[in-house]
Amino acid sequence: MAASLITCSGSTEVKQLPYYNTSDFSPLFLSSSKEIKQKVQHTIPAFSFTDQNGKQITDHQIDGKIHIANFIFTSCVSICPVMTKHLQLIQKEFYNNPEVALLSFSVTPWIDNVSRLHQFAVQNKITASNWHLLTGNMSQIYTLARKSYFAEEDLGFTKDSTQFLHTEHIILVDKQRRIRGIYNGTLELEVQQLSADIRQLLKENNY
Repeated sequence: MAASLITCSGSTEVKQLPYYNTSDFSPLFLSSSKEIKQKVQHTIPAFSFTDQNGKQITDHQIDGKIHIANFIFTSCVSICPVMTKHLQLIQKEFYNNPEVALLSFSVTPWIDNVSRLHQFAVQNKITASNWHLLTGNMSQIYTLARKSYFAEEDLGFTKDSTQFLHTEHIILVDKQRRIRGIYNGTLELEVQQLSADIRQLLKENNY
């Protein structure tokens, strides 16, 4: 799903990741800081949840960091185990990198308490300090997922907040909390592309 633009500057090729403002994921390719400030209005808002170690994780913890977000539940036997396995590639490459965070939000937070998330982390060898499995208020998680990350089965379709959320999408967000990519987490090739795009964002100027 990720799109990119290659531009040439002399003999140097620069890959630019698009910006996404809307839930239909129409890419915006922008280069100047003025253009970005004028046209990119959508950012991830404030939030506060609890991770598998009982630590409070808020939007302040991801300020100035690239982060990826996905949505799972520990009793899932279909897409979640595959996504988690593929995200091990991200964990390995960016292990404890202070500029990168992985946020896996539980969509069954009434079941996935801190203890259960900790057990899931142990079972799935989630050991990096920058990979947070998050639980908290269901309505807040679902609203954040659908209205902020645009993480839904059908792109551009916003369901009622009471309807169960189950998606294979992984969302890439830059240091200014702007959406820069969407990937199918069940496909290893797309997660490899996600890894490459994280590396690209680490090189990007902070507009």
